[in-house]
This record gives sequence, C-alpha cells and structure tokens, in this order.
Amino acid sequence: MAYIHYISTEVLNFETLQKIIQENAEIRLSDDAKNKIIACRKYLDEKMEKVDEPIYGITTGFGALHDHTITRDQLTKLQENLVKSHACGTGDEVDAQTIKMMLLLKAQALSYGHSGVQLKTVERILDFYNNDILPVVYQQGSLGASGDLSPLAHLFLPLIGFGEVRYGGKKQPSADILIRFRWKPIELLSKEGLALLNGTQFMSSHGVMALLKARRLSRLADIIAAISLEAFDGRIDPFLDAIQQIRPHKGQIKTAENFRKILEGSELITRYKRHVQDPYSFRCIPQVHGASKDTIAYVSSIIMTEINSVTDNPTIFPDEDLIVSGGNFHGQPLALGFDFLCIALAELGSISERRVYRLISGWRNLPEFLVAKPGLNSGFMIPQYAAASIVSQNKQLCTPSSVDSIPSSNEQEDHVSMGANGATKLLRVADNLERILAIELLNAAQAIEFRKPMKTSPFLQEFLDQFRKEVDFMEEDQVMYKAIHKAIDFLQKVEIKID
Repeated sequence: MAYIHYISTEVLNFETLQKIIQENAEIRLSDDAKNKIIACRKYLDEKMEKVDEPIYGITTGFGALHDHTITRDQLTKLQENLVKSHACGTGDEVDAQTIKMMLLLKAQALSYGHSGVQLKTVERILDFYNNDILPVVYQQGSLGASGDLSPLAHLFLPLIGFGEVRYGGKKQPSADILIRFRWKPIELLSKEGLALLNGTQFMSSHGVMALLKARRLSRLADIIAAISLEAFDGRIDPFLDAIQQIRPHKGQIKTAENFRKILEGSELITRYKRHVQDPYSFRCIPQVHGASKDTIAYVSSIIMTEINSVTDNPTIFPDEDLIVSGGNFHGQPLALGFDFLCIALAELGSISERRVYRLISGWRNLPEFLVAKPGLNSGFMIPQYAAASIVSQNKQLCTPSSVDSIPSSNEQEDHVSMGANGATKLLRVADNLERILAIELLNAAQAIEFRKPMKTSPFLQEFLDQFRKEVDFMEEDQVMYKAIHKAIDFLQKVEIKID
C-alpha cells in the first residue's frame, strides 16, 4: 500500500518530508485539519455579515490600495484579479520537486484554520499534488516580503482556470487539465486570493530542498575527506576526542567522531608518519566541517519553524474573535538563514578543493597529477581547475541577499527581505558543492590506489568498491567530464552509513 501522509497538528519535520519525497506519498487532510478550515471560513462569513467597517484584504484593496473599499458583489472578482495581476514571474521554471513541495507546504499552512479559505480550495491544492499536476512557476519575481506574491500567484492560477501546468511531461493550459479531470475552477471567496498569495512557501520550499541536500552532502563531505586523508597519508591526531572536548562545539565533536568511526580498522591511518602535522585542509576538518554542521542545524530550526507556521495575512482568530493585519509573510528569518547557509556550504566546497590540490601536487610519494607518467599524461590536473572555478562562483553567490531592500507598493511595503533571491542562490550553492565533492572523490579514489598494498578501513573500502562499479581507475588520460558526471550521479544515489 502506498504511503499516505495526513496533514495535521503534528510537526512536519525533515524526516517526514524525506519519506514523502522518496515514497511519492499521497497527501490528505486529517479530520482535525478539515474541521479547523471549515470553522475558520464559517467565522469569517458570519463576521462579514455583522461588521460594516473595512477589513484589510477582505473588503479592501491590497498594499497601497488598502484604503479602497470593495463592495460585497465584487469580492470574488477582487480575489481573482489579485491572483491574475500578481502572476508576473520570469526567468527559469522552478523544478518539479520544489513545485510539489510548495503545494504541500501551502496546504500545511492553510490547515491551521487561521486563513479563511474554503475546504475545497485546500483539497484542490492536494488534488494537484496527488495527481502530479504541477503549475508552471518562475524563479524570479518575489521580494520575499508580502510573501512570495508572484511565484505563488503562478502556483495558484490553475485553481481558477488560468496559467499553465506540466502534466504527463507536457506543458499545457490549466483550463485543459480542469476539463480532463472534470473539475470546475475554484470560485474564490473573500480573503482566499490573499491567503494563497501571502506566504513564504516559495522561499521555504527552496529552503527545504536545499537543507535536505545539505544534510546529505555534509555527511558525504566527511566520508570523501576521510578518503583524501588516507590517500594523503594524514594523521588521526586532530580527530581524537580529547582535543574536541576542550572546545566542545557540537559539530566539531560530531565530525571527529565520524572520522574515528569511518577510519576504524585502517592500516593507512595507523602506520608510522614521518610528518608531525598536516596542512589545515586536513588538520582542521573537525573545525571547518563542524562549523558547517552547526550552521545546517541552526538553519534547519528556522525552516522547521517556518513550515509549521501560518504565514499569510490578515490572520483570523475565530476563538478570540479577531482579524489581525500583521507581517507573518515577511521572509527575514529565512533570508538571513539562507545567506548563512550559503556561506557554510561554500566553505565545505572551499576546503574540499584545497584537499584536491594537495593530492595532485606530488606530495608524500603520490605521483604528480595522480598518473604514472605525468608529462605525457595531464592526469588530474584540470579537474582541480574545474573545482577552483566552482568554488569561486560559490564565493560570488555568497554575497548576501538579505542586506538589500527595495521599497515597493508606493512605499507601503518599504522594507523587503529579498529572501527569494537568497533561496534560489542557496540551491545553486548546494548543487555546486555536490560537484566539488564529486571531483574530490574522483581524485581521492585515484590517489588511494597508489597506497596499495596498504589497506584503508572496511567502511571506506566498501564505499570505494561501490564507487569503482561506476568509475574506473585511470591508467592514462581520458575524457574527464564523463567521469565527473558519473561521480555526481554516484553521490546522489549512494547509501550513507553515518549520521
């Protein structure tokens, strides 16, 4: 039976999200979530019958037009116009998995019963999710302030029969899909368009995808660096527990612990070393990898809070008889976290490239450029160039987005987070890190062959045996990009046996 995930009051965590993705889970609303959505909508309808004063976004225009009162017979048109007018995205299309995450996280946010949407609106969002009907959304257009207005408008245009979707591998008008599934366009009631567009689901979905990747790459960085350490004939001393305990950063302690486990049983790490210390790119792995682990943990806590929150506006509190216009849609917590995580991931790539450079430099009885006949063969000279180029690009991408702000909406929205730009570049940095680590693995696996007949640890030998099924040892020059691409594919699929 396929895995079914019920949206409820239970915290949506990364482990659950990973399971939802891996098992292509069906998403449903729990009875409790349905009841909260229904109760909130009922309260709003009754409230509107009792009050005459304007309520922002419900009986008024939006942003700088908040002083314009809308008559009751125009409320549906107001919400429809909002969605259509805000769909002004451009740039590359958002990838399919992130689109699905956006749909899931918006349904989660609406399920808490503070947004005033109809139950059928949320259920239609999940219909799109469960049938892999993926709205076409563009990467550029959000300031990350009044929520991700433009991308969320694209995400929900198909609910009302506008915009485009991808279905069955084909881009097509959403109106055609509604006909195919015999669905009527949703008639948006008061507040609904604003509830759909106000929110941080573009930013937070990119953040989730980046963090899932970051958590995996952090563990792979330890494994690959351990292979490099073995190949470079490095020392175990910097990884001993005693030195970590007198500077007890959690990530540092965990990194050193990982290395001791990974290297257990290695002949190479325990043999006599003539050199008394290693370069920083090896000796300071616990400190550098560890700091990135701590950053991943910190940003994970931000994302975890965000995806289990209500981020639209105005916010409805039926039990307190309150409708409050606030700022939960502002992406500042995410924007700052994204910039921080960009730096942390870039640093994992930066130290990785330095290890690559050490391996090809002819130190410690390794052949120059890791080939038996350097000169005739360039060997692994140029993959280091590629890694250096990617590291440099990551440094450029680490220019913070969150320090920028451009006022909008006639100065009503006079401070914005730019978290959407931070989100898209964070994914680029994560993808770049994966490529850099693939290049390090390619070099480290080549280098360790020159240490035979001495043996590495059983853990690393198993990992290397799996890698060698995909990428062969190179006796002489060959077309390198194919090997790099195979190494990237390997990192995306290999099982990781450390925490």
